[in-house]
Amino acid sequence: MSDRASHQEEDLRARAPGFGGDLAADADALARHAADTERMLAHLPPRPARTEAESDQAARLHEGCRAARHAFLTRHAEAVYDGLTSGRTRQPRLTDLAAEAAVRFPGLVPDAAQLAEERGRLQAHKEGREIDQGIFFGALLRSPTAGAHLIESMLCPAPGSAARLAEFRRTDRLELDAVLLERRGEAAHVTFRNGHCLNAEDNRLIADLETAVDVVLLDDRVRVGVLRGGPVTHPRHAGKRVFSAGINLKELRSGAISFVEFLLGRELGYVNKMARGLLRDGPAAGGTATAGKPWVGVVDSFAIGGGMQLLLVLDRVIAEEGAFLSLPAADEGIVPGLGNLRLTRLTGARTARQIILSGRRIHTDDPAAALLVDEVLPAAALDGAAERAVRDLAAPAVAANRAMLTLAEEPVDLLRTYLAEFAVVQARRIYSPDVLAKTERHWARSERAAT
Repeated sequence: MSDRASHQEEDLRARAPGFGGDLAADADALARHAADTERMLAHLPPRPARTEAESDQAARLHEGCRAARHAFLTRHAEAVYDGLTSGRTRQPRLTDLAAEAAVRFPGLVPDAAQLAEERGRLQAHKEGREIDQGIFFGALLRSPTAGAHLIESMLCPAPGSAARLAEFRRTDRLELDAVLLERRGEAAHVTFRNGHCLNAEDNRLIADLETAVDVVLLDDRVRVGVLRGGPVTHPRHAGKRVFSAGINLKELRSGAISFVEFLLGRELGYVNKMARGLLRDGPAAGGTATAGKPWVGVVDSFAIGGGMQLLLVLDRVIAEEGAFLSLPAADEGIVPGLGNLRLTRLTGARTARQIILSGRRIHTDDPAAALLVDEVLPAAALDGAAERAVRDLAAPAVAANRAMLTLAEEPVDLLRTYLAEFAVVQARRIYSPDVLAKTERHWARSERAAT
């Protein structure tokens, strides 16, 4: 690094904004500081071409600006959120909220041009601007008022779900790119169709699953939802059903896994809707009420990572003999969604630590499987077991009682507090050197296997 660049960096640190408490003045100060930081970053080569000294300088510049964002949000998170939601009278989704924040509060989160510049780069070649989104959403979720409203907002049906509901009601079938939804009596069967990658989760599957879950919850003919993985085309399992291989590590390596739409949006979107239901007009206080339904999971072959996380919000889990469950967080290097919050209450602390920290797999013949799976059956008996589960859970009182169980086991404030830290930690983990190295090794192994 040149002496001139060093002096500029020291001058920037010396002029780090000290926020006085006035929102407008502090927002202006943050915008100036962020703009100065961006001008210095623009003098550096793209990330993959930087020397070690230039990489260190970029990291210091980013961290200095992130510290300023954190300090600003510590003072103003609730005021920012109220401004973006018109005093909590609007319920924007995460993507819309972040986009508006970039316009209303320049420098607080990456803007459209910065995100577009990052899009299409390998994860290891990005500046890591999603970390700034994690800081933003973490601060909002730490606020009891803003955080609760944000969680509630994400329980609203996603855009386009109402139109898909109309289609489903006409034909009892909805074909999305990565999901098939079919009504069979009182049950709606959601089948994952990402067969080329063992039904691993990517941006497309997450979006399709939220649409499917919305439709299941909105259709008053449906009393129970059923999740199952469809047949896959992967050479090692060709033609077999697989529940899910978790996050698509190839997509993560290529930079195609979105923090807002996937990693955070998944937890606040379709997974939380399965746990809590949809926000719909009703007689409850404030004019809203959640409408939830019971869910059954049928696990063929394995449920890894995000696949296993889904089982933790289901009401009945049926597994094929010889299947296994795992949360390979220690191997992948990322946080396994809300697994850390939900697993302990099912398995106890010791087993949860073995699964999450040491990568222990739970096979269906393992005594610990009884803590996570209700029935273990031969593959030929799974369909019949799913039908019995639907009959058991279709009684009108089931939905009310599962809502009370969720309230007792996972109060919204507990969820909010966890998600506030998850947003920050996960955003940093997906750019950490160990995760980037592991995704590169996984990609290299898969490339060798393909040849």
